[in-house]
Amino acid sequence: MTETVLRPFAEQAYAHELAALAAADDRERPPSWRLSPWAVVRYLLGGTLPDGTAITPKYLGPRRLVEVAVATLATDRALLLLGVPGTAKTWVSEHLAAAISGDSTLVVQGTAGTGEETIRYGWNYARLIAEGPSEKALVPGPVYRAMADGKVARVEELTRVPADVQDSLITILSEKTLPVPELGLHVQARPGFSVIATANDRDKGVNELSSALRRRFNTVVLPLPDSVDDEVAIVARRVGELGRSLALPVPDAGLAEIRRVVTVFRELRAGRTEDGRTAVKSPSGTLSTAEAISVVTGGLALAAHFGDGVLRPHDVAAGLLGAVVKDPVADRVVWSEYLETVVRERDDWADFYRACRELAG
Repeated sequence: MTETVLRPFAEQAYAHELAALAAADDRERPPSWRLSPWAVVRYLLGGTLPDGTAITPKYLGPRRLVEVAVATLATDRALLLLGVPGTAKTWVSEHLAAAISGDSTLVVQGTAGTGEETIRYGWNYARLIAEGPSEKALVPGPVYRAMADGKVARVEELTRVPADVQDSLITILSEKTLPVPELGLHVQARPGFSVIATANDRDKGVNELSSALRRRFNTVVLPLPDSVDDEVAIVARRVGELGRSLALPVPDAGLAEIRRVVTVFRELRAGRTEDGRTAVKSPSGTLSTAEAISVVTGGLALAAHFGDGVLRPHDVAAGLLGAVVKDPVADRVVWSEYLETVVRERDDWADFYRACRELAG
């Protein structure tokens, strides 16, 4: 049951919404899809169904980007979600898989140690030694299972995967076939199979995609939120969801602090204040929306367990310091200058300034 786990899968957490969308969805569905492309977009962006069911937004961003992503998956093209850290690439890929296949768990987590068998298949070595190569000894990987079942597979942080392992996807994406030479067979993808990969465009030079592999993907770049209001809404919604699973206070009472955290992140990222009047130095870190969510969630935990349950400046100050100061020398100078030249000058930020200044030293 979803209430007994810390973080349910998307298809579990939003099962009611997915069921309501499926019941109301009278549009044509691609083979093996649980919903039509129109309904998948509605699931991602939110809205109200004719029966009054509210579909919560999973992504706040340009509608056209979501439509392009869904249309790509309705063809035989794979989808690459590209963007800086914190632009909801993983979040979007999970919800796309949940809405299309009803299963977001076919995931390859890309790391420097990801091997080819993680993407393709491995072996039950006890059985392999006892019986020799056989289908019973074969252990299908997530991509293998997605091909066999006509579902969406997800490859997270593709550019973290070694180049030779990346190239194992080329045949799969172009021929829709996965050879198993040990058994003399080929796994042919069933209708509905596709791959959603994510990549961090700050990872250029780590394991860049070959031109041959990149051609197999349609790339959609997910941008950072356009405005403070959009980013505050994203942070508040995700913190609320995380807070419910962790039994933390509802963040509505702390919206002022959420807005301050978001404003700080946006100004340090952009290298200027929101009004454009003051230039500021940027730290070495990315200061993503995901990090803002982490800072606020940590602040709520402090407020709940060591305060009065209301998010206040001293609850988020330590998290901000940790998020901004990644380089203990250069970033500390950047943070101190920002506090003195920007935060200190804002009359309604006096308590926030004091809380941050006490920790900054």
